[in-house]
Amino acid sequence: MLREILLLFFVVGAGTMGELCISRAMKTIGEVRNFSPRNLLYVILQVIRVKWIWVGFSLEATAFFSLLWVLSFANVSMVVPVTSMSYAAGALGGKIFLRERVTRERWTGILLVTVGVILVLVGRS
Repeated sequence: MLREILLLFFVVGAGTMGELCISRAMKTIGEVRNFSPRNLLYVILQVIRVKWIWVGFSLEATAFFSLLWVLSFANVSMVVPVTSMSYAAGALGGKIFLRERVTRERWTGILLVTVGVILVLVGRS
């Protein structure tokens, strides 16, 4: 059980850090408002020059393949709820890494998700 939990927290950590890095990369490019093929090609050419996108893709791929590995031996009824800890990790990372404002209501929701994950882990048989 400890191995499963550690691997799941690795999946959550790598996936969330990947999302944060991709978000940081996209914030350097700016909001995409024009979805014409020519503009999308321009955006893609800009994005592939930002190092954060490659770090993010690498972390996301690592998280995905780690999740597949965990699903090969752990119960999905435990895996999916525990991976929802990415909500808490994302909010914390957004606040620290991206300097986002996280409201009290969001923290309350994240607390509820965290309590739910704890119940899933405690109720594991």
